[in-house]
Amino acid sequence: MKTLLQVDSAEAAPLWRQIEEGVRRLVASGGLSAGSLMPSVRDLARDLGVNPNTVVKAYQHLVEAGVLSVRRGDGTYVADSPPAFRASERAALLREGALRYAATALTTGADLPEATTCLATVWKSLKPSRAGGKS
Repeated sequence: MKTLLQVDSAEAAPLWRQIEEGVRRLVASGGLSAGSLMPSVRDLARDLGVNPNTVVKAYQHLVEAGVLSVRRGDGTYVADSPPAFRASERAALLREGALRYAATALTTGADLPEATTCLATVWKSLKPSRAGGKS
């Protein structure tokens, strides 16, 4: 996992969010398959050179989002299936992510066609079964 997930203390995003987003990308792309055992908090913190509380926070967010599941006494695993959201919850999450992406695109000088092309390219690079199967 160390080579698959990295954090950068120079980035503006908090380290826990970098871990959270990195795990989401790995799950979406198939780099971490359903039911896979996640590294322990202590092991991942050591591998990434971060405080264990940082990993705990990322894992908690991922558990709350349904991306990971905890089996008491056994460890933390990638959820067996993608989380199910009501349409309104999914719309709110997508809007939040879209707002972050649009702000990034605008502040880097990208126009809508360029941003849309980039999003489509990334979408297609993700495993179709985790990305809704649509291209």
